[in-house]
Parts: sequence; structure tokens; C-alpha cells
Amino acid sequence: MLEMKHITKRFPGIVALNDVSLSLKRGEVHALVGENGAGKSTLMKILSGVYQADEGELLIDGEAVHPTRTRESEKLGINIIFQEFSLVPDLNAYENVFLGREIRTKLGTLDRRTMRRMAREALDRLDMHFPLDCPVAELTVAEQQSVEIVKATIFKCNFLVLDEPTATLTPREVKKLFEVIERLKALGVGCFFISHHLEEIFEIADTVSVLRDGCHVHTGPVAGCTQDELISKMVGREVTQAFPPKRGTADDAEPPIMEVRKLRFPGSDDISFEVRRGEILGVAGLVGAKRTESFLALIGRDASIEKEVLFQGKPIELRSPHEALSHGIGYLPEDRKRTGLFLPFSIRSNIVISTLNRLTNKLGMVLPREEKVLSDRFIQRMRIRTTSDLKTVSELSGGNQQKVIIARWLASNCKLLIFDEPTRGIDVGAKAEIYVMLQELAAQGLGVVVISSDLPEVIGLCDRVLVMRYGSIRATLTGADINSEKIMLYASGGENG
Repeated sequence: MLEMKHITKRFPGIVALNDVSLSLKRGEVHALVGENGAGKSTLMKILSGVYQADEGELLIDGEAVHPTRTRESEKLGINIIFQEFSLVPDLNAYENVFLGREIRTKLGTLDRRTMRRMAREALDRLDMHFPLDCPVAELTVAEQQSVEIVKATIFKCNFLVLDEPTATLTPREVKKLFEVIERLKALGVGCFFISHHLEEIFEIADTVSVLRDGCHVHTGPVAGCTQDELISKMVGREVTQAFPPKRGTADDAEPPIMEVRKLRFPGSDDISFEVRRGEILGVAGLVGAKRTESFLALIGRDASIEKEVLFQGKPIELRSPHEALSHGIGYLPEDRKRTGLFLPFSIRSNIVISTLNRLTNKLGMVLPREEKVLSDRFIQRMRIRTTSDLKTVSELSGGNQQKVIIARWLASNCKLLIFDEPTRGIDVGAKAEIYVMLQELAAQGLGVVVISSDLPEVIGLCDRVLVMRYGSIRATLTGADINSEKIMLYASGGENG
């Protein structure tokens, strides 16, 4: 058994963990849940040797251990797979598996045959399949995750931490991952499983623990609790309504804020739709439906073969995201960390960066006072939780990072906002805040588009839903027709699709 007893960790001005005790048995999947900032990642970093606890101890089978580096924790049989993979893109799969632990011949050269054989045996043991000689940059996200699992388990591995392992996987890939986790259980590996998708916990975990504000508030068998009870423990209050009440479809008599006609790009059919002021338009579809590709072609980030766009009743050209922004169209990307935020920059800089031309004097110098006034106004409006607008945006939780991007586009006077997977990697409490915020934006007369793979999100939030399949719109659903059966019917090619 792995035990963490009375763990406390302090950072300047904050107690990240306060007297937390948890245990993990071999062959057990122990889910760890809580809002962003609850202390989950800090606890796991202590376990893996990245941080050291200020108080408390770690024990394996009753014996105290003191890992001060990840390599030391690996020697103890403790491995962690972070949400952001630690792979070298240009190296192939088995080279990544043995990176820093290479096996050499008597002559000192790399023993590639042995490493490849051992990697193949590990794949067979877990019934996993991916090419060993292919650069990992050419592998899918699920295959890259498989490389990480083999890397973590090929040597001594008694305990494995999986941090948000399903965040970027398709439902089919999630199912395969769970099959791998079941095999690891059968091999006696204990797993800590961190996830914001509570429905997954009831599918894969044996035990669940809840952290809130750095404190341990609950541990118990999964079979003995409900999703609502977990949410209540996570946020410290009853959350009975996941989605705010819909305002209803916008007035059909009012002209659309945007009309798109005959949008075509490689691999698509003609795509035509409209977005109305005051509505939330959902975009649903299975993997390969080309939802994201359609809107990237629309805003000019990717090339289109043809498109006609009317915005506020006037024809416009959209040849780049900058040009889209100049017309009042903001796009919040799926991967906010890579393509949405400037992580080393402050919250203030991230909010004002698209409006600097309005914050300069006649000499072209940026006015810090004007910057602060603008950033403070939108920090307050978006309810961004921070002690200072000079705090680095990378220090914020996922939900607050998303709010920073929304603040940037609102500061740019956007009239239409396109959200691609707006709540991916965000905890349940922050999700509820984002949903309320989207409703508020629509109520203020903005057009809101939500591209989402989360079916309950599409159903519970959106006034109209476009269902896409293979680069074409197969149905537009409203009212009672916005349900899982109808969406999946058209998304999978039913009703003459």
C-alpha cells in the first residue's frame, strides 16, 4: 500500500495542501476529484518528487520514503503521466520509452534491438498497438499517451498517476484506455485517476476522494455515492442545476448577426448557416465531422475554396483571424494554452493585447494606466479570481484562463464569439460559471457559437444546434428536437444522411 499521511504544503501567501491523508492499494483505481486549485496536482507532484511536503510523510508498505526527484520516485515504483506529455517529437516511440534509461551493448552503443524487443513485449502485455519506429510527432494523441503508459510501466511500476488522461481523447479512445487500465489493475498496479469527467469515475474507479481548497473532505467507495453528491462535496454547496435556464431562440424577425453561404474548403460540402443576436448556436458532430475546420476556414485561419459572409447585414472578407477580429468576430480556440493565451505574460497583457492601438499616446507609447483601467474592468466583469492583474496567466485555473480569453475579445468590442470546446479541462464549478457567462453574453445581444464534443453541454446550453458530418451540415435542431437521440442519429448518418 502507498500512504500519504498528514501532507501539508505551503507556497508564499497560500496553503496549497492542509493535513491531507490518502492511500492507494495495489490493483486499485482511486479517483481524485476537486475543482481547479483544490490541490490535486500539488499532491501528486509531492508523490512524484517534484515538490517536497512541508509536513507529513509518504509510506510504501509501512516504510517511510522521501523522493526528492521524479527519478527517485520512479525507482520506488511510483510513476506519473501528466496531461501535457513529456515526449521528444522527433524521436520514435521506443526511443522515447527508454529516453534517459537507454540500454547499451558491451561496446557502449545503443542496443536498439533489445530496447525494441522490450517495448514490443510491454505493448503485448497491455494489448496496446502503435508503431514503434514512427516519430511520436506523427502519432495520434491516443498513441502518444500509449507511449507514455509504456514508458511509465516498462520498468518497476507499482503505482501510476494518470492526470486528466481522457481530456483530449475521443469516446472510442477513452474506452481503449479504460481497457488498458483494467489490465494494469490485473497486473497489480494501483492507479490514481484524476478527471473532471465525473461519469468516467463511476465507470473505471473503485474508490473516490474529494479535495476542496487544499483539504481532504471525502474518501469512499464509488459504488456508495452519486454524481450530485460528489459535485456537492467538490464545490461545498448544492449544485442542482448544471445549466442555467435557456432564454429561448432569438427573434426570427430580427436579421441575423452573421450569415454564412456556400463555405467550402478541402474535404467539405457547401456549408450555409446563420447566427442570430442573443442566441447560443451549438455545433455538434462526431470525430471527423470537421466542426473546428469549418470555423477556422470561416475566420480565415485556414484556406477556403469559397465563402460568402454577411456580418450585421453587410458582405465582408475574412482572410485572417485579425481581419475577423476587426469586424467584431472573436474565436476562442480548443487548445487555449497553445493557441489562445500568452502563458508567460500577465493577466493584464493577455486581456489588452488586442486593443493596444487604443491604449497608446500620440508617440505610440502604451499607457500603463489605461491598460490597468481596462484590465481591471474586465477582470471584474468576468469575475476572474486573482489577487493582481500582474499575475502570470499560467498560474490561473483552467476556468479563469478561459475567462481571460473571453475578456480579451470583449475588450476588443466583439459582437460574435465562437467557442471551441469551451469547458474542456475545466472543473464542474467553473463549468457552471462559464455556462452562466455564455447566457449573459447572449442576453447582452451578442451572437454565441459553441462547438462541443460534450453532448450534455450542447443539449443543456444551446438554443439551436447544427449537426455536422464529414464537412457538411446534416440537420439544424431546435426546441425538443435537441436531444441525444436526434443529434446522434444525424451525426452518425441516419435520416438519409
